[in-house]
Amino acid sequence: MGAQLLQYLFSGVTTGSIYAIVGIGFTIIYNSTGIINFAQGEFLMLGGMISVSLAHVLPLAAAVAAAVVITGLIGVLLQLVFISWLRSPSVLRMIIITIGLSILIREAALHVWNEKVRALPFWTGDETSSLAVLGARISPQVLWVLGVCGLMVAALSLFFRSTLTGRAMRACASNANAARLCGIRTSLLVTLSFFIAAAMGALAGCVISPLTQTQYDMGTSLAIKGFTCAVLGGLGNVTAAVAAGLLIGVLESASISILPLAYKDVVSLAIMLAILFFRPEGLFGGRPASLLGTRRA
Repeated sequence: MGAQLLQYLFSGVTTGSIYAIVGIGFTIIYNSTGIINFAQGEFLMLGGMISVSLAHVLPLAAAVAAAVVITGLIGVLLQLVFISWLRSPSVLRMIIITIGLSILIREAALHVWNEKVRALPFWTGDETSSLAVLGARISPQVLWVLGVCGLMVAALSLFFRSTLTGRAMRACASNANAARLCGIRTSLLVTLSFFIAAAMGALAGCVISPLTQTQYDMGTSLAIKGFTCAVLGGLGNVTAAVAAGLLIGVLESASISILPLAYKDVVSLAIMLAILFFRPEGLFGGRPASLLGTRRA
């Protein structure tokens, strides 16, 4: 029984780490622009799909690195073409635009890669490799997922705290008008935020691909889970988004023991609805969800 619980815990922490990265992407863009980017989940899909295609002609590490950069540039392109020229758009308009971008990316992916499910090779060992931990069995790829996601969170925290650009982004998030008066080019920081969010999503999509496989329509469910993490953690709070992602992942994994597998996604949706109804500022504090779209950089 203890080994089974540990197995659920490992599974929950692994998926929760991916949800957390998606939630961080929501938070980074929201902090800079006041926009909730519902296309965030598609960046994970693009990272996985592009890396799988490039892995046929490049070494695995080079394919992953190239996919991260390409996806980051796609995020920048979307921001410049569809968002940068908008001035004080309404909440409904931004929701429609970002959902429309999600659909556009998904349909383009369907055209390029078709409906076939793809996957990167395991970064260490293969699908039969596993490690024994207190009676539970975990794939070495799980360690890659946890390690890469942990490094991304640590690097992002260091970037925001220790670099001039990161501190400028924090100033923009706190008060965009004051940041502009101090000479900070907020438009450039907004573009950078889209690159970072897209690149982080792409790397998460690459590292999870050997375990979950990658398909053109996987981004929608990930966006919902990521948005749940952002809301649960309190919009704008990166650390809380990580905690919320791990919590949701563990709860989903544990729910399998008492509910049919088909109901797994209901857990995150139920959490999101409960938070929006009863505590819109999130369990860990932050900006209320009712303030979506009221800020612009």
